[in-house]
Amino acid sequence: MRAFVFPGQGAQAIGMGQALAEAYPAARAVFQEVDEALGEDLSALIRQGEAEALTLTANAQPALMATSLAAFRALEAEGFGIDDAAFVAGHSLGEYSALAAAGALELVDTARLLRLRGQAMQAAVPVGAGAMAALLGLDLAAATAVADEAAAADQVCQAANDNDPAQVVVSGHRAAVERAVELAKAHGAKRAMLLPVSAPFHCALMQPAADAMAAALADVTIRAPAVPLVANVRAEAVRDPEMIRALLVEQVTGAVRWRESVQWMAAQGVTEYWEIGAGKALCGMIRRIDKAATSRAIGTPEDIAALKA
Repeated sequence: MRAFVFPGQGAQAIGMGQALAEAYPAARAVFQEVDEALGEDLSALIRQGEAEALTLTANAQPALMATSLAAFRALEAEGFGIDDAAFVAGHSLGEYSALAAAGALELVDTARLLRLRGQAMQAAVPVGAGAMAALLGLDLAAATAVADEAAAADQVCQAANDNDPAQVVVSGHRAAVERAVELAKAHGAKRAMLLPVSAPFHCALMQPAADAMAAALADVTIRAPAVPLVANVRAEAVRDPEMIRALLVEQVTGAVRWRESVQWMAAQGVTEYWEIGAGKALCGMIRRIDKAATSRAIGTPEDIAALKA
């Protein structure tokens, strides 16, 4: 059994998806459609822009989704489609890519929602006031204990991404997250370091962004996906459009339960994962979560040629 998984923020790179756009008209059309939806030439930024500009949350989110959908359309052009997967899942913004691939969201709506999501997340907390840190070598229980100890009466620190058995990301006020980094080392973490992100995602400080997404999602058509979505905040499959709408709002402040999501898919019989889009970060996480599973990254024409071979 196979699942299609879609990467989140951090996977972006100048030039991503461009070989696909040159090789496949259907992939090229995705970038053109996203440009039209946003009323700007995001493709030019992806193709040959400044890495700093691409890393801005409001650009990275629709750009990564466009790259994932371009790769998915290229797969479709070669005879692979959504019916080749039992489930779809995505890491944070990748959940939107998964829903677009599964036909639950229109591409135009997905691009606009992710632009708004990026802007709202950036605006929720003043620049520099929040932070995120990766704690390596601690499981979720240990990382949560560190976050709870680091938090203060007026300062948030929460486990934000449970990525794999030995990688948890915490998020919140900068001072509290910095305390968590020091506490993690004292609690036996192999490494603990601040991440180069522009806002503290997936914690209570994102509530203004969650409110903005609730308003935006209320006006968007969501259909039942062709295959179930394994949702970040539930770590199990959902298909009901209204449940998906609610979970996309909850996801803004809720933790990304990636480790549990992969474990849940494994329990259903999934043994193979295709990471569709930029990078191969999810493949690495999946290998650490389920050593029996196979995973492959699909983000270039060469990756698709290898798949066909």
